[in-house]
Amino acid sequence: MDLQLTSAKVIVTAGASGIGLKITERLLAEGASVYICDIDVAALEAAKEKNPSLMTGVCDVSKRDSVANMVEQAVQGLGGLDCLINNAGIAGPTGAFHEIDPNDWDRCIEVCLTGQFNCARLVVDHLKKSNNASIVNLSSAAGRFGFPNRAPYSAAKWGVVGFTKSLSMELGAFGIRCNAVLPGPVDGARIQAVIQEKANIAGKTAEEFTKTWLSMASIKELIDPQQLADLIAFIVSPLGRTISGQALNVDGDLQCLM
Repeated sequence: MDLQLTSAKVIVTAGASGIGLKITERLLAEGASVYICDIDVAALEAAKEKNPSLMTGVCDVSKRDSVANMVEQAVQGLGGLDCLINNAGIAGPTGAFHEIDPNDWDRCIEVCLTGQFNCARLVVDHLKKSNNASIVNLSSAAGRFGFPNRAPYSAAKWGVVGFTKSLSMELGAFGIRCNAVLPGPVDGARIQAVIQEKANIAGKTAEEFTKTWLSMASIKELIDPQQLADLIAFIVSPLGRTISGQALNVDGDLQCLM
């Protein structure tokens, strides 16, 4: 299927590894021009070496000056902008909410929620010039379920859904669509660390905790990040031109988090 993305100009935050790199490589395969930012310089260099057409830059999305520099550099390098993919996020702390260091709470919200605001606000004027403009915000299954011992992360990801819906309503008049993607537990180093921390709290092994967690989904497997990349490539393409304001779940029909 031709997704008609050969002239698309895209920013992917935290695009140098993990889910972000999968999204980036999927868009590159469709012929899009992609600028990625990340805080990991080594990962940026590795991504560039693997994908020479990439444009890259260092950026901490929680810092507004850093975001402003990134957006200016990206738009100049790309020659415009059609799409922002707000992928940057951190796992945040694990533990009872009243025992969490307030600084860890603040950092999680700053990166996972405020970081998306910092990026979105600066791209709107550029997206208004596009014939296929969209924003995709990465949320999580934790953005529709309670997530015990992960309150900062869950709060941020619920906030992303509300932010996304509001942007869709505000920006629709300009032809800019906005959607959130809510993955279940995505296979990779980050979720394995979270599983181990939560297993420790529950007095289980990581394998036991994973099995119990997946028993709460209809499709009992961790999410392949390639599935997220495939979905995002479709919804940012012209084929997804009327998909907006949606919280799109990719979670194997997960019923709850624990």
